[in-house]
Amino acid sequence: MSIRNQRFSILKQPIFSTLNQHLIDYPTPSNISYWWGFASLAGICLVTQIVTGIFLAMHYTPHVDLAFNSVEHIMRDVEGGWLLHYMHANGASMFLIVVHLHIFRGLYHASYSSPREFVWCLGVVIFLLMIVTAFIGYVLPWGQMSFWGATVITSLARAIPIVGDSIVTWLWGGFSVDNATLNRYFSLHHLLPFILVGASLLHLAALHQYGSNNPLGVHSEMDKITFYSYFYVKDLVGWVALAIFFSFWIFYAPNVLGHLDNYIPANPMPTTPHIVLEWYFLPIYAIRRSIPDKSGGVAAIATVFICLLALPFFKSMYVRCSSFRSIYQGQFWLLLADCLLPGWIGCQPVEPPFVIIRKIPSFLFFFFFAITPILGRV
Repeated sequence: MSIRNQRFSILKQPIFSTLNQHLIDYPTPSNISYWWGFASLAGICLVTQIVTGIFLAMHYTPHVDLAFNSVEHIMRDVEGGWLLHYMHANGASMFLIVVHLHIFRGLYHASYSSPREFVWCLGVVIFLLMIVTAFIGYVLPWGQMSFWGATVITSLARAIPIVGDSIVTWLWGGFSVDNATLNRYFSLHHLLPFILVGASLLHLAALHQYGSNNPLGVHSEMDKITFYSYFYVKDLVGWVALAIFFSFWIFYAPNVLGHLDNYIPANPMPTTPHIVLEWYFLPIYAIRRSIPDKSGGVAAIATVFICLLALPFFKSMYVRCSSFRSIYQGQFWLLLADCLLPGWIGCQPVEPPFVIIRKIPSFLFFFFFAITPILGRV
């Protein structure tokens, strides 16, 4: 290409050259599989949530007397409002499904190991931000389960020594979950997705500094190809699969992933007999309820994220790929099953035999991270 053509090429301009460097000409290991496509799927889910959320916010009223009715107004009176509502509600589940698969893929292929420690830690921070954003959004419809879920979960902060009560009062904006709570949660639910966008861009930039991992777990500096068009076609398969899967939930089972009590307007007088959160909160909620003491349960939740953040700094391993490490591979599949079991236990009442059963997966979860440094050598 001549100097004149380079000067007037769109891809050589400042912004487009960066996009070209990271999304088109980015050198990618030639052997990465479809499991590496969940990153782009997560990006699509994030954009979908932001776009649908903006349109929903045009008709939503953050007031305790009007919030529930405004959601019903969106569903019944706004043109296409039912589609926006179901896309946003089920889109949160799709987003969390994709991110969970992305995390487990990283665990299986040890993508957290050197030199990608910062990439993994940023990913854990993004995951935590996602959970906080999803919880705040869960409160906004102001149904019965939203109200009592917000009351129970925010009350966990009381377990923090000295400042716990002050934090709960600040989270509520008063002495109970009320109008101030709903207003500030609505504001935060608008702000946090854009923070997620910034954190995701940092995550991508940190990844591209050292390059992507690959299924073999080896350095592949000499065997790389450009991201476009080879991996765009591979990602396109995942996009189509997600669109079909997403459409099924929107058009055929839009309310299955929610709870029926959230179609009852929030009422602080009758207490919901059994709090059932959204499915993506249940594993962590089950770990909290596996410990009778509230302070211990909150400490266990904090330990979950501390373990994930500390994982890259455990003793390095000789071989990264789990396909060549049979013991670690067995432990990984046990961890996966162990994370699915609390998802079921978390929605069960606090009574026998569930009180005893929920202690088992909680123990096994922390046991996996405790023996990971040992497994890195076998």
